[in-house]
Amino acid sequence: LFAPEVQSRAKDWMQATLAATKSRLEASVPFAMEPVVYDFRINDRGTWSELLPAAEARMPDEYYALMLPSWLRRDPRQLKPGIRRELEVVSRRYLAGESSGRTGTAQRALLARLLPQPAAEESAADSLDELLRSQGFDRQQHEAIRSELQAGRIGLAQNRLPSSAGLEDVRDEDVRETRGGLPGDLVRRGEEALARGQVAVVTLAAGIGSRWTEGAGVVKALNPFCQMAGSHRRFLDVHLAKTRRSNRLSRHPAAHVFTTGYLTDAPIRASLQECGGTGGPVLVSSGCSVGLRTVPMLRDLQFLWEETAQQVLDQQQQKVRNSVRAALAAWARECGEGTDYRDNVPAQCLHPVGHWYEVPNLLRNGTLRNLLKLQPELEHLLLHNIDTLGASLDPGLLGQHLVADCAVTVEVTSRRLDDRGGGLARVDGRVRLVEGLALPREADECRLRYYNSMTSWISVRRLLDLFGLDRAALEDSEAVNAAVRRVSLRLPTYITIKNVKKRWGLGQEDVFPVTQFEKLWGDVTALADVPCQFAVVSTQRGQQLKHPAQLDGWLRDGSARHVMGLCDWSPW
Repeated sequence: LFAPEVQSRAKDWMQATLAATKSRLEASVPFAMEPVVYDFRINDRGTWSELLPAAEARMPDEYYALMLPSWLRRDPRQLKPGIRRELEVVSRRYLAGESSGRTGTAQRALLARLLPQPAAEESAADSLDELLRSQGFDRQQHEAIRSELQAGRIGLAQNRLPSSAGLEDVRDEDVRETRGGLPGDLVRRGEEALARGQVAVVTLAAGIGSRWTEGAGVVKALNPFCQMAGSHRRFLDVHLAKTRRSNRLSRHPAAHVFTTGYLTDAPIRASLQECGGTGGPVLVSSGCSVGLRTVPMLRDLQFLWEETAQQVLDQQQQKVRNSVRAALAAWARECGEGTDYRDNVPAQCLHPVGHWYEVPNLLRNGTLRNLLKLQPELEHLLLHNIDTLGASLDPGLLGQHLVADCAVTVEVTSRRLDDRGGGLARVDGRVRLVEGLALPREADECRLRYYNSMTSWISVRRLLDLFGLDRAALEDSEAVNAAVRRVSLRLPTYITIKNVKKRWGLGQEDVFPVTQFEKLWGDVTALADVPCQFAVVSTQRGQQLKHPAQLDGWLRDGSARHVMGLCDWSPW
């Protein structure tokens, strides 16, 4: 409430303040609309109405502009009598020659809603091809995946391991138990490696966290999710604070790398400019791998609609659903199964290709090369997801990784009820991570005791060996790209179908199913030439925050207190 003498100026101030706040936070917090300042007045009459004669009983023109498109797309016999009478009123007014001062404007508004409008001309910089080039689209890999998709070698049904695969839970001797503490010699080994600067942290922050924000297009790393030490902290702030504390305790500060994607790169770079330092280098590994969506295969649509579990509708609703599905199948057949999906705005044609590529991106964009120059003694990476808040440079776990002398040490946790997405299993005798998409049966996940936390200790030397490279070869971009493409072909390709919106006209939109692929980091444990070990860590260290509903439990079970004990909030 503002005093009358300043109300006019105060409204302008309020509007500017709200707009500036939204501009500052729109990459972190979902907003439903642009901020608006309303001018309210007291209504002395309360709720009232007027009874109009039949000829004048019509709604405002804006109402018909909004409702007519949906009415006209339906069979007239299915319309209620009241709606048919309203259509008669519209017909009499606009077609029978009735006129008013606003009739011409209203007719144009109706036509604009009913008929598609030409899309605005896009500049070359905004075109799909230019966007693909700028984001590192690999046409050769795209064509190889498309060929496999059209040949039926990959697809929704082929995501799963064959039912004949020997899938069983791991045995006790297959994992390294760390929850009771680790021997002092391992801790000292890890502390020595940290002191020599042999480790750097890599945080995967390329995703927008659609589950966290229920589909809103914001950057999860920048979401202020919890209050710690008197301020609301973002995921990015917590990870920087953990590295800052570790660096204060070490003689050689560790570098911290944040991997980004085409949706998160610019906001994360801008935020890191405002954050306090960690005492060591803070780098951004820009995403340089992106996919182009394709028109779905009819067999994949059939599998999605008929083979996967879904709600059973009543008879009339099922008829509507079947009609929509028949139309979508006809669209896929007409456009060409497996062809590039380009009939939309460029951002809706692209898709992220999975967190496997965030590791090769370190090689492709030169981040690993720069990291080795800044930290010459670097030998190992701690890779973890942005929402795994308990992951830290633990000396004991590092020492265990060093003693094992393996390529990758993966941290797993005991499965909880809300953990979904696969786990640790024995597949035909080999201990490996299995993604949820690959499980032959949905119930198989409940048989696996351990869940993948995604936190991995990686040997840089073994990583380069996997790609057939050495440190000097990182300077050769062609050799790096060929190596990444070669290793990527050895990993399974998961096919998913996503619904994308296509807007046309003035507010109309349709929803189409499109195909996209992804490759996941956990599948590297299935490669025979990549020696791996698996360490069981506490829930406080390995828990991932995928949905805000997990926050209450995270605060109650001591996980939040554990994370706060790992952080140093004071500026460097």
